[in-house]
Amino acid sequence: MSDQFKEIADIPKDFIKEGTQFMHRCTKPDKREFLKICQAVGMGFLIMGGIGYFIKLIHIPINNILVGGA
Repeated sequence: MSDQFKEIADIPKDFIKEGTQFMHRCTKPDKREFLKICQAVGMGFLIMGGIGYFIKLIHIPINNILVGGA
């Protein structure tokens, strides 16, 4: 019984230990890397927005045909 309790008690300790190790390894991005990330995110927004707009553009006439739009 005490072995199970000890294993359960070790889980949060291990999590905190691994989390602190991860945070110490992380580094802040420099200006160039940050701009690249911003460009990638911006392109993703534009592409997903374009796809959504195109789908909506096609969906509206098809919906009007199927429903018999008033």
